[in-house]
Amino acid sequence: MKQLFLSFYRKLSETDMRFERYLLKQIDWNNRLIGITGARGTGKTTLLLQHIKEKHGHNPEDILFVSLDNIYFSNNNLYTLANDFYTYGGRELYLDEVHKYPNWAQEIKNIYDDFPKLKLVFTGSSMLQIFKADGDLSRRVRHYQLFGLSFREFLIFEGIIPTSQSHYILDHILLHHIDIINQINHSKSLLSAFQKYLQYGYYPYYQEDIPGYNDRVLQTFNTVMESDLPNVERIDFDSIHKIKKLFYILSEMIPYTPNISQLSQMVGVTRPSLMNYLQHLEKSHTILMLKQKATGMRQLVKPEKIFLQNTNYIFALSKNNPDVGNLRETFFFNQLQQNHKITFTENTDFCVDDQYYFEIGGKNKSSKQIQGLQNSYLALDGITCGFRNEVPLWLFGFLY
Repeated sequence: MKQLFLSFYRKLSETDMRFERYLLKQIDWNNRLIGITGARGTGKTTLLLQHIKEKHGHNPEDILFVSLDNIYFSNNNLYTLANDFYTYGGRELYLDEVHKYPNWAQEIKNIYDDFPKLKLVFTGSSMLQIFKADGDLSRRVRHYQLFGLSFREFLIFEGIIPTSQSHYILDHILLHHIDIINQINHSKSLLSAFQKYLQYGYYPYYQEDIPGYNDRVLQTFNTVMESDLPNVERIDFDSIHKIKKLFYILSEMIPYTPNISQLSQMVGVTRPSLMNYLQHLEKSHTILMLKQKATGMRQLVKPEKIFLQNTNYIFALSKNNPDVGNLRETFFFNQLQQNHKITFTENTDFCVDDQYYFEIGGKNKSSKQIQGLQNSYLALDGITCGFRNEVPLWLFGFLY
């Protein structure tokens, strides 16, 4: 255990506290069992370490952070570690990458039940089905999901707006977008920063190597498919290869109105298998599926449209200049997905929360398509300030 503490202290000392993700302040850290999921590369590990460092300092003796892919667990189990830690006065145990550890749900449940004064916080892949892993565990855990950087966070990260800049709820943006923009400490560089964000601003690691960022995004995808997915789902190598093939086919057709039979033939799988593969890609935060408003069994019907999960994927996979319309729609869908239900509509690009209708476009887009449609808005690229129901597209990046 000594080596685990030494590794933990080293990571803690190297943790940068200058920038904090939006979720850090939203988590109720008083809960005794907390689960945080999210796509690889969004900053879950840093989030935990920042919380520990902020609350407990550099060398806490009753706190332990450990990644479950550590070689220690090749010859030791999690329950025994928790027992030893608790016996020596441990109070809070932070477990990173639980999806790398077999039978994680059962052991965490046992630890929770057997050590009532021990707080547990764990992180895992976005594919982790916490609420299906174990019935008793799912009733105890408080679950949070971490998304990639919002445009607001990117601007803070870049030093363009102050760290005090808050996010806004959708209703407030739609009603008061002109007042909000007047309050935001922005400059002429904002629209330029927006283009940079679309290209490389979604994953916090972009600052480490911007020229090599596209390659790293694709490496992240491969790691998710070849490592995270098999650890979460019972899936063989041939299926992984076909899921990757599906993703690259979709990347050349996005935004794609799916013909499931044709797509099944292209990938070489049955229709039910293809639908499963699409769900795997959606859960792994690599695609977004725009579906009809539906309940019950209708939710299993094919999506009306498929997008890549974020605009950085578009640039990483694009052989030529990406389609600007696709970039705009993907950005809007991506930024609203965290707190809102986005569904397909025949009349406009998106319906949000069964209440608002949005057309996405450039600054010269006309309102003809939404004329007479109640609660309808234009989200326009290339403008710094809006007018009436015309809202700058970039402002929807201030929702979290």
